[in-house]
Amino acid sequence: MSWLPGDFVHPVHVPLPDGAHHLRPIREADVEIDYPAVMGSRERLWAIFGPAWGWPPETMTYEEDRVDLLRHERETAAHQSFNYALLGREEKAVLGCVYIDPPERVGADAEISWWVVDELVGGELEQALDALVPRWIGADWPFRQPRYLGRDISWQDWLELPQLP
Repeated sequence: MSWLPGDFVHPVHVPLPDGAHHLRPIREADVEIDYPAVMGSRERLWAIFGPAWGWPPETMTYEEDRVDLLRHERETAAHQSFNYALLGREEKAVLGCVYIDPPERVGADAEISWWVVDELVGGELEQALDALVPRWIGADWPFRQPRYLGRDISWQDWLELPQLP
C-alpha cells in the first residue's frame, strides 16, 4: 500500500511498561477470546465506533466476529491496516484493541484508535495504553501526521472532515 514504505516491517510484539501485558496483531484464531471482549463491552464500543464504523452491531454472531478477525489478519499481512489485540502474558482474554488505519479523511497520514474492555475503563492498564500508543506510533511507525481518533479529535469532528478521494 502507498501509505507505508515498501520495506516497512510492522511490530509483532509490543510490551506494555508493566511487563505483564502486550500488543500483537489479532488473528482469526483469537475469536474465542475476542468475541466475549467485544460483546461484553458492546454498548460502550457502539457509542464510540458505531456512528463511524457501524461496529459492533448488536446482533453480531461468533461467526461474524471470526470473519471480521480473518479480514483483520489478512489486512495486516498485506499492510492495508492493522488491528492489535491487548493481551496478558497467557493470552487468555482480549483486553482491548488498537487500530492503525490508512487515512479516510484529509489532514493525516494514519488514523489510530483504541479501546479497552469495560472493566478496565479508567484503570491503570487503560492509562498505560493511552500513554503507550502515541509513543509507540512515534517510535516504530513511519507516520508524520498520525491522527488519534477520539483523542486529539472527536469522532464527530472527524466525521465532518472531507473524505479523501
